[in-house]
Amino acid sequence: MFLVGINYMLLFVGSISSSLLSKFYFNHKGDSRWVSTCVQSAGFPLLLLPIYLPFYVFKSTHRKPFTRFTPKILLISILIGLLLGLNNLLFSWGNSYLPVSTNSLVLSSQLVFTLITSVIIVKQKITYANLNCVILLTLSSVLLALGSSHDRPKGLTRTKYFIGFFSTIGAGLLFSLYLPLMEKIYKNVYCYSMVVEMQMVMELAATVLATLGMIIDGGFSAIKKEGKNVFDLGEQAYWLTVVFNVVTWQFCFMGTAGMVFLTSSLTGGVCMTALMAVNVLGGVIVYGDNFGGFKVVSTLLCVWGFSSYLYGLHMKIEDEEQKNKDSTEIDEQRFVL
Repeated sequence: MFLVGINYMLLFVGSISSSLLSKFYFNHKGDSRWVSTCVQSAGFPLLLLPIYLPFYVFKSTHRKPFTRFTPKILLISILIGLLLGLNNLLFSWGNSYLPVSTNSLVLSSQLVFTLITSVIIVKQKITYANLNCVILLTLSSVLLALGSSHDRPKGLTRTKYFIGFFSTIGAGLLFSLYLPLMEKIYKNVYCYSMVVEMQMVMELAATVLATLGMIIDGGFSAIKKEGKNVFDLGEQAYWLTVVFNVVTWQFCFMGTAGMVFLTSSLTGGVCMTALMAVNVLGGVIVYGDNFGGFKVVSTLLCVWGFSSYLYGLHMKIEDEEQKNKDSTEIDEQRFVL
């Protein structure tokens, strides 16, 4: 539970701050989606600290880093990392066009996809609470699409709005594939340290993909030019924005990976969805996003769907506790007899 708490705090801080900082980059005339994609995974060297410090400095573990890290695990981590890189690119496209609040609500649809892929990949059982949550979140996203004409920022065409909308849907779809895949792989991982090691390799692969995109798009000289001549707050503010983006995205992804390993892919998806309402409020407070009409109803549906899932989860835990209690009583009676 201690590790669960730490990972959820990482997810909480990382999800909210990274969404706001990514939008901050585009709001101040940053226009490279490859830069926005790269910063989401470029913080992978930070993971070297939790990988090597426990063994070489704190002497708190007897496991040497990357022990049992087989070529098969390496290949799987690289392939999933490339999938994660594509997901990051789609998220950048969506975030560059959509308001933060709209982007967060659309991303909440990833729980729908996560339920479906969890059923297929890890044999997740469908319950009334799961199904109700799926229906409500689907309606939430549909309402956002229907109300797009009232939500588009000035100067943004309807075409670009829908490019952003469906890019975000695509990001949610890919991420929902990533979550149950990781849950299935983590069943063969015997410690949390190995999760961190796999996460570092995945983010390295995602960074390589983003770097190749940047090179094709103009290379690192274009980034320097953007910082000096394009970003309207100046070069120093530009690099601070990039650095803070790198760190906060690292919190977000590591928190997500930890939640999937310690709980399940569906619970990890639900925890992310729970933060969407906070992201919506963050967009309204920080950037003055419109929060009326369709978006209000969409947010309420999102909260309703999440609450429905939590209630179902609570009832499931109570049923399991009751069954364990009944089983214990039966065993005690047999022992007496």
